[in-house]
Amino acid sequence: MRRTMIKNLSEKKGQEVKIKCWVDTVRFQGKMAFFDFRDVSGKVQGIIFGKPEVLESAKDLRNEWVVEVSGVINQRPEKNINKDIVNGDVEIEITNIEILNKAEIPFELNEDLNLDVSLDNRPYVLKSDKNRAIFKVQAEIVKGFRNTLNSFGFTEFQAPKIVGGDAEGGAEVYNVEYFKNSASLATSPQLYKQIMVGVFERVFAVGNVFRAEKHSTSRHLNEYSSLDFEMGFIKDHADVMDMFADVMRGIKKNLEENAKAELDFLKAEEILIPDEIPTMKLSEAQVLLEEKLGAENAIGEPDLEPEHERMLCDYAKKELNSDLIFITHYPVSKRPFYTYEDENDKGFTKSFDALFKGVEIVSGGQRRHDYDDLVEGMKMKGLNPDDFKFYLQAFKTGMPPHGGIGLGLERITQKILGLKNVKEAALFPREINRIDTLLNE
Repeated sequence: MRRTMIKNLSEKKGQEVKIKCWVDTVRFQGKMAFFDFRDVSGKVQGIIFGKPEVLESAKDLRNEWVVEVSGVINQRPEKNINKDIVNGDVEIEITNIEILNKAEIPFELNEDLNLDVSLDNRPYVLKSDKNRAIFKVQAEIVKGFRNTLNSFGFTEFQAPKIVGGDAEGGAEVYNVEYFKNSASLATSPQLYKQIMVGVFERVFAVGNVFRAEKHSTSRHLNEYSSLDFEMGFIKDHADVMDMFADVMRGIKKNLEENAKAELDFLKAEEILIPDEIPTMKLSEAQVLLEEKLGAENAIGEPDLEPEHERMLCDYAKKELNSDLIFITHYPVSKRPFYTYEDENDKGFTKSFDALFKGVEIVSGGQRRHDYDDLVEGMKMKGLNPDDFKFYLQAFKTGMPPHGGIGLGLERITQKILGLKNVKEAALFPREINRIDTLLNE
């Protein structure tokens, strides 16, 4: 008999089936026993009644034991039907249980845990209802990102993670030995996705990046998953913003179609993305912050403080019915060497940050595409163009006007689900105090 996935059991009423699963809960009541069984596709109730030999074989079962269960799928009594869950109308009348593996569990799986306990027991805790829902949602965010860009003619490529130089020209990096030379872990696929614009015109990459920044906050990780795209033949940064808005709509649509149960379980709020995303220059946002929203010391600053980002997002949601707001025209001094300067607003760039539910989730903009202009940008940042010869080849051999974005997967997951800490949205968080377990224990 072939294995049946639990999600398909409602189609098997009256039939004998075999499932392979975990024991989710155990309840013995005299000559009867009730179980909840779980596989990747769902849960189902199992019952032993009137079969002493089967009950005897199951007497030692405990939560998280791995089993193979044979039985008949029966309609549950009308009073016991749960119409709110998959398989709420059926149960498996168990005829045989084979133990495939035992488990020793440190605590009940779905307890409320503090973050450190959760992370210290990650291989176990990831199986909880909450975590399985979080990372199902995260998988669908990536799927929505990919599917949307594929529908717009983008080509996915794999960016290297060991690089010879830092794309940002200053961010703290992890240095690694590379045979007789030195290298570093990539802080971004930026240089490579620009090169690939010269090949495929529209490209995207999904992969890990590494930042050796000594942050210890609820919004930073030292290794995170970056969702990047870059597109050629743009007019300016507004084209990139429009594409990102379409990507966000695609992510929202995919979540609603494929992760509704998880969103409901986690009590996630609806994502508000209007047809026209609120957009303002940094200088305009700073005036709004001080004159209308009560902020202090905002005007004239080269960037927004985290509290300012929260205030702007609150304003966009309450006044403009949008969870997303674009802030454009950051100073040249605050942006990387490849960022395009606005020829009509000297000293400021055709760049933007996308703020979402209180935090920046994206940096993006138009890039310098002219070779001489790009070299000038490097020199202005104190970089040696000779260190970027490989990258600069793409600009000597024909590069169209282009731009793109980088989106932090864990951060957008955190904000969509309303999680308190970005580490909750990372399968195996890497941060200043932890690689799997706490450092220096």
